[in-house]
Amino acid sequence: MEKPQIRTTLPGPKAEEILKKDEKYISTSYTRSYPLVAKAGRGMIIEDVDGNTFYDFAAGIAVCATGHSHPKVVEAIKKQADKLIHLSGTDFYYTEQVDLAQKLTQITPGDFDKRVFFGNSGAEAVECGLKVARWYTRRVKMIAFLGAFHGRTMGALSLTASKAIQKERFSPLVPDVTHVPYAYCYRCAFNQEYGSCGFECIAYIEHYLEKVVPPTDVAAIFAEPIQGEGGYVVPPPEFFSKIKKICDEHNILLVDDEVQSGFGRTGKMFAVEHWGVVPDVICMAKGIASGMPLGACVASSEIMSWPPGAHASTFGGNPVSCAASLATIDLLTSKLVDNAAKVGAHMLKRLKEMYENHSLIGDVRGKGLMIACELVKDRKTKEHAKKEVEKIIFESWKNGLLLLPCGKSSIRFVPPLIVAEEQADLALDIFEKALKKV
Repeated sequence: MEKPQIRTTLPGPKAEEILKKDEKYISTSYTRSYPLVAKAGRGMIIEDVDGNTFYDFAAGIAVCATGHSHPKVVEAIKKQADKLIHLSGTDFYYTEQVDLAQKLTQITPGDFDKRVFFGNSGAEAVECGLKVARWYTRRVKMIAFLGAFHGRTMGALSLTASKAIQKERFSPLVPDVTHVPYAYCYRCAFNQEYGSCGFECIAYIEHYLEKVVPPTDVAAIFAEPIQGEGGYVVPPPEFFSKIKKICDEHNILLVDDEVQSGFGRTGKMFAVEHWGVVPDVICMAKGIASGMPLGACVASSEIMSWPPGAHASTFGGNPVSCAASLATIDLLTSKLVDNAAKVGAHMLKRLKEMYENHSLIGDVRGKGLMIACELVKDRKTKEHAKKEVEKIIFESWKNGLLLLPCGKSSIRFVPPLIVAEEQADLALDIFEKALKKV
């Protein structure tokens, strides 16, 4: 088992040179938690330009589901690149796009005819979901959740309510979007406790539709089955079924944003399967193609029956990305989804044991390999420990572990789905060492 090795000071001399060029030429809008300059990736390992190696528990923001440069995915990419790199599936036909569309209709929830729109990213998948919801329902209003992240393009950004900085100076956004509280039980917006709360978060939506906006004006409710950038917030198991009930009662579409949680990440192919709910529209990206740019929006054939020209994408459904996705799905369905459930349960158990020994940990939550620790300065007041999160992530990097934050003061654990228990244990040892140092 290859282990992380730090051979130089961090960042190393070669990294320093590239960081100077980055500072001069790259947009200042990017956020970086530490100055890692990557050279290569293999499996669970990232190697930087100075020869230091790290365990990757960020996976390119939950993208590299099959690990870095999985041989079967690389083979599929090379084989396809030798045949056809681009043609544009919105104007022409090719096998890889239709084969992948067929596969996605088979693995997504719901036993009915479906169609697929391909884009290049999660934001584009969400844009498609927004547009098709308006087109199909002939309604304009949308409901989304506080803490949600659906992307940064103007339509997707209108649905997002993760951090105010993401919207600063970009108004006006798409109008007629209302944000309501998510079932963030650790920080309940209504100061209730799960089990005795009566689901006030659901009642809030019902009251909104009763007193503020007629449900006949609402096209869709957009929801992440587990909030991603909002802090890896796992709702109670009843939450989504209650949302779906509201949608069904008022002919409102439920749009399931699986961009971060999909493709085996949570121990199910799609996270919404944990809740036993079949959404009307599913948006997906990230883990879909092991790092190749691809996004997809899947809906029933009835919903996605818009006319030619209503929506399109030049690069969406690129043949090479589709080939990578087909290889990725084969790997996921063979064993990696099950591995995510198994190793994820092991990691969750260990992190909950750390909770008992470290008062800085306020909450541990997750499904499969989509796990977060929320850090607080005081468990009673739940004051966010944002600076401590930054220090722990930086210290972990210095010791060979790549992590990323999420929410206001949470650390996410999203390794590739190939991770073994031994690798997870070593990573958690590094994390706990950093935790003790803060």
